[in-house]
Amino acid sequence: MENRELLGYSGALLIRDTIVNGVRGDIFIDDTGTIAGSGEGIARKYHNDADVTIDGNGSIAMPGLVNTHTHAAMTLLRGYADDMVLQDWLAQKIWPLEAHLTGNDVYWGTKLACLEMIKSGTTAFNDMYFFMEDAARAVDETGIRAVLSYGFIDLNLPDKRENECRATERLVTSIKSMNNSRIRAAVGPHAIYTVSPDGLKWCADYAASEKIGIHIHLSETEKEVHDCISQHGKRPSSHLDDCGILTPSTVAAHCCWLDEHECALMGKRNVNISHNPASNMKLATHRAMPYQLLKSSGANVCLGTDGCASNNNLDMFEEVKTAALLQKFFWNDPTVLPAPEALAMAGSNGARALGTGTGTLAPGAPADIILVSTMTACNTPLHNQTSNLVYACSGASVHTTICNGCVLMHERHVLNEEEILRGSADAAVQLVRRSSS
Repeated sequence: MENRELLGYSGALLIRDTIVNGVRGDIFIDDTGTIAGSGEGIARKYHNDADVTIDGNGSIAMPGLVNTHTHAAMTLLRGYADDMVLQDWLAQKIWPLEAHLTGNDVYWGTKLACLEMIKSGTTAFNDMYFFMEDAARAVDETGIRAVLSYGFIDLNLPDKRENECRATERLVTSIKSMNNSRIRAAVGPHAIYTVSPDGLKWCADYAASEKIGIHIHLSETEKEVHDCISQHGKRPSSHLDDCGILTPSTVAAHCCWLDEHECALMGKRNVNISHNPASNMKLATHRAMPYQLLKSSGANVCLGTDGCASNNNLDMFEEVKTAALLQKFFWNDPTVLPAPEALAMAGSNGARALGTGTGTLAPGAPADIILVSTMTACNTPLHNQTSNLVYACSGASVHTTICNGCVLMHERHVLNEEEILRGSADAAVQLVRRSSS
């Protein structure tokens, strides 16, 4: 097959001549989208079983990256408002524009996000936003994995809380009816300052009854902590714990202002922590997530980009490097978050948090695979593969992306890329025009 003919292919597939787990080898994907074999000698063993072969040409094969905190459709807001104080940024720019969002905007913004993630090696993401049925449609069409939650905000208003409960239920029912194994629902209480205790308790009970995850912002700013103590007499993590939100299926984003007791609580509850270093630095949250305390507590620490209005991209390779550097700089210790741990945060830890597989290239794992070129300046020389992937590469080094055994990108080509770029650019222009009229 020609390069473009491979796009969208899903079936028995052999990837020859790659670096697999540090050793030259091959990968065979069966027609269920599962890795059937990886390593040395795989090409000889399975060459008669493969319908299609991709020449890896010595590329580094690795599991697709997992972005555990996004607001995907905010790609439409990329560059719309920068260099502002967080509350001013939200109140003066972001929320007024979001008030004019439509389902069509979210559809195109999510398609653009999926395109960007495919192009930079991400095969799964955890999203919280609005008009999420339209986001699900975009994910379905683009071929990657997603856990989608409706951003539940009740502002302590009983009538609004009832509406948010019904919106959450509709999304969960809609996603389950799609019967798409790549797309799952979660509950998305936005944060303690936008959701009442009753709303948080409802979210916890509903997530448990539906056996789905929870996605929430936690302790992003110092003000959030002070306000919680003032209003509830306890720190945010304890408040969430009392409401039943802290579970092994919870992804808590940011967590910059956790203290030692809260970190221990996160480990005790087996919560997944999504570190968002670029967004936190850009919005000046004034403290880095306490990685060492969370790691020692046993919490699963993973990685997310946040939305494109506060990052401003979805490149997880860039986020891995930023995470490693921020932790070293803020805690004044160059040994904090070494390269192998940083890469695991973006891969296997994220897969564990979202339940999307093992995040490995082992037989039996879902075939979520990316190929990173070694024929590029950032991977020359290759003294230490992991070091290069963390400190030298960007998503532009990825030339092939496969999710669930389906070829989504090959040699940097993606199906319908031009259409997605045109559609999302037009949606962004129309959104700004509506908000200005």
